[in-house]
Amino acid sequence: MNPQSQPADYFPILLQFIVALGFVVTTLVATHLLGPKRKSKVKLDPFECGIESKGNARIPFSIKYFLVAILFVLFDVEVIFMYPWAVNFKTLGVTGILEMFLFMGLLLTGFFYVMKKGAFKWE
Repeated sequence: MNPQSQPADYFPILLQFIVALGFVVTTLVATHLLGPKRKSKVKLDPFECGIESKGNARIPFSIKYFLVAILFVLFDVEVIFMYPWAVNFKTLGVTGILEMFLFMGLLLTGFFYVMKKGAFKWE
């Protein structure tokens, strides 16, 4: 058996890419040709959650909302890394538990740093 790959080995991937691209292009063209073309002021108005827009949408608001969202994603992703460790806990042995303690230590260090900076204090 030849361990090196041949260009023919990539043909199924190329074929799948062509089919996917063809589906996307066909769908976009079909919706453009078959869709309604009547435009009016009411149809072109932005509509969101049943609430009519009032005023300018570019009103600045506190950066705290973004900070909380970013911190949630950061700590949530770190918790996701713990699941495979918990599943393989017995097979990882002492090395696995030491690595998890290091990981948790770094996680808690980041958490206390964010807490010390006052990111969780709302005014």
